[in-house]
Amino acid sequence: MLVEALLALAAAGGGAIVQAAGTDAWNGVRSGIARVLGRGEEARERGELERLDWTQAALVAANEGEFERIQTAQAAVWQNRLEMLLEELPEVQRQQVAAEIQAVIEQASAGDRGPSVHNDFSGSTFEKSAVQGSGTQHNTFN
Repeated sequence: MLVEALLALAAAGGGAIVQAAGTDAWNGVRSGIARVLGRGEEARERGELERLDWTQAALVAANEGEFERIQTAQAAVWQNRLEMLLEELPEVQRQQVAAEIQAVIEQASAGDRGPSVHNDFSGSTFEKSAVQGSGTQHNTFN
């Protein structure tokens, strides 16, 4: 039986997966979760990638009336998969995998911080110019 903290981590992981679907964080979350669940087995990781793709497709295809239900169901599916993985591991590996899951959750959260703008200016001259926008801007002048 898993301790409460690991159950909460699995729930957060399931939520992070469905929240990341369709965002800029998706590819990183997708590969991170597949790697965690695949445990170094290439075929198993490919299977997890297919399951994750199916989850994203189901969320994208959902109409407004069914989106929340599908989102909740998919979060529960992934929570369950993460719980089963954590349950079957010896304690030493369990802590390592928990840290990997936490890193993926943080990656999903980082992709949820809103829009970001990145501007690179090289060899440019600025005179009476303005840059307008919202979000985070990173300007690099070379």
